[in-house]
Amino acid sequence: MVNVVPALLPALVPLATLLWIRAADHSLSISRNKWDHEYDYIVVGAGSAGAVVANRLSEDPNVKVLLLEAGGSENTFSDIPLAAATLQMTPIDWAYQTEPQETSCFGLVNRRSRWPRGRVLGGSSVLNYMLYVRGNKNDFDQWVEKGAYGWSWEEVLPYFIKSEDNRDPTVAANGYHGVGGLLTVSSPPDATPISVAFPKAGKHLGYDHVDINGATQTGFTIPQGTVRRGARCSTAKAFLYSARDRPNLHVVTFAYVTKVLFNEFKRAVGVQFDRFSLTHMVYARKEIILSGGSVNSAQLLMLSGIGPRDHLEAHGIPVIADLPVGKNLQDHIYPGGIHFTFEGKYSFVQRRIVSIPNLIAYFASGRGPMTTFGGVEGLGFINTKYANKSADWPDFEIHMVSGGPTSDDGQTFRRVQGFTEEMWQKVYEPYVKFDTFSMYPVMLRPKSVGYIKLRSSSPYDPPIIDPKYLTHPADILSMVDAMKISIAVGLTPPYQAMKARLFETVFPGCEHYRIWSDEYLACVARTYTATIYHPVGTCKMGAPWDPTAVVDPELRVLGGVKGLRVADGSIMPTIVSGNTNAPIIMIGERVADMIKGVNLPRYDGVNVPPGFKRRSNENDIDEFFGDDDFKR
Repeated sequence: MVNVVPALLPALVPLATLLWIRAADHSLSISRNKWDHEYDYIVVGAGSAGAVVANRLSEDPNVKVLLLEAGGSENTFSDIPLAAATLQMTPIDWAYQTEPQETSCFGLVNRRSRWPRGRVLGGSSVLNYMLYVRGNKNDFDQWVEKGAYGWSWEEVLPYFIKSEDNRDPTVAANGYHGVGGLLTVSSPPDATPISVAFPKAGKHLGYDHVDINGATQTGFTIPQGTVRRGARCSTAKAFLYSARDRPNLHVVTFAYVTKVLFNEFKRAVGVQFDRFSLTHMVYARKEIILSGGSVNSAQLLMLSGIGPRDHLEAHGIPVIADLPVGKNLQDHIYPGGIHFTFEGKYSFVQRRIVSIPNLIAYFASGRGPMTTFGGVEGLGFINTKYANKSADWPDFEIHMVSGGPTSDDGQTFRRVQGFTEEMWQKVYEPYVKFDTFSMYPVMLRPKSVGYIKLRSSSPYDPPIIDPKYLTHPADILSMVDAMKISIAVGLTPPYQAMKARLFETVFPGCEHYRIWSDEYLACVARTYTATIYHPVGTCKMGAPWDPTAVVDPELRVLGGVKGLRVADGSIMPTIVSGNTNAPIIMIGERVADMIKGVNLPRYDGVNVPPGFKRRSNENDIDEFFGDDDFKR
């Protein structure tokens, strides 16, 4: 090592300069150490929805908005897209774990699934894999059928468009995207041959190469992500740093909200929060909006007296409203085990990727392997035999990763996923020296439903999280079929040209099944059961008369409570068919307009949301541009 460092010094000097330039994005703090006694609106949680809500409400200079975040700020390292997994189990992660699972997670330590959640400005948009996926139009229409009026696809699409600044002209011009919004969406600049082969492989199985956020979701694609100039574009970067000069928006970090305060009329009037071992109270003249996510919003409501009566009384918490908070927990999961070796040296092997040339390419020009969305280079929305193929409502989403659990020599992924030593040694350790790629079929609409409960009345005790993975018998059947399709992708000519071969090691506990049989695949799914980090549903939105609902379609808390809303993934009645970050940003956009008393018109392909207009570009292709597009 002593002999290597002098040789690297000439390269480290410009690298340090580039690090300093990148760090300028975070150099001006938006947090403060002083705050007022009272605000018009208090937003709790600065994540994917909360940052949006705070930005949009503070657009009105006549209202004062306070945004409280339990964590601190993102940094230059968290900006690196490929480094997504390494951010888990760090101080910016709540680092939750589920209860031991009865029918899944057999290959994880104590049968617990590890649940990273962002404890930082930008929330989980700082930890996630940045994939920009809106979900399926049928998801939102189904919400309406379940009583969530006002949330149909035609009504929510304008809010997706409002946020978006799509920087790929070939995508932005197709009529389903926005240009000039605050959230940057872009395509990866340097796709590997593994990625390029993915849509071609899909064609061999009958799937078109599509824009999964456009007219048709079913198909294969090289995904777009929330990345700006090669670096992560979190909601903090998109919605908070752009508003940091507003005197009416106050952002306070390291503010851990422990309770919502109510008056004798069940009106939310303020919040209590701890900051650096001191307890404070701050009050809201108009409304309080909880955007803590499906875990924290549910926990905070119950700690404040809103939740199932029997459960709250068992913890000695006075009941404000008897509502089914914490129930209806849904999550997207995938099975491991579908990994391929191949001939070539272009998968994301850590010891090869982390090099001075690649670091300089990333920091200097936003190029190279470090700009990849956590290693995910392909998305395929597929139909198993249990899906209705005529409805364009695929039931699985293949995440194609140009690497696998062995790509970092067992340093990070193995740890954050919680592999048992036995599973690592028997399945993965033999392949540490190989280039690999993986297919992870994500179950989009699981029938297994879990819950979140309080562990105690202390806000510092993590809640009980039990997603009950694979407890519904239908889930394992569809999972096995999706695994077989994923295997078939790797056996198509585009990948066989690379001499792709499935891993031959056998999962512990599955030895007595014939390898690759349905029984073996089911065993693998129950052994390596992984979350894709999309918990939703614990503060369900529904009609006011729905006994299973926690909030109404305007996201106002039911049960006679006033002045309190929830705006994050917890309000989803059913989980969307795709990654959840973009829909949660949409939820933030929509609730802000509801609070302000405005609604964007339905999108029918002709009408355009206010603030946007059609403008012909030099190629006479209609695109959407925000009014201030050319000022940014």
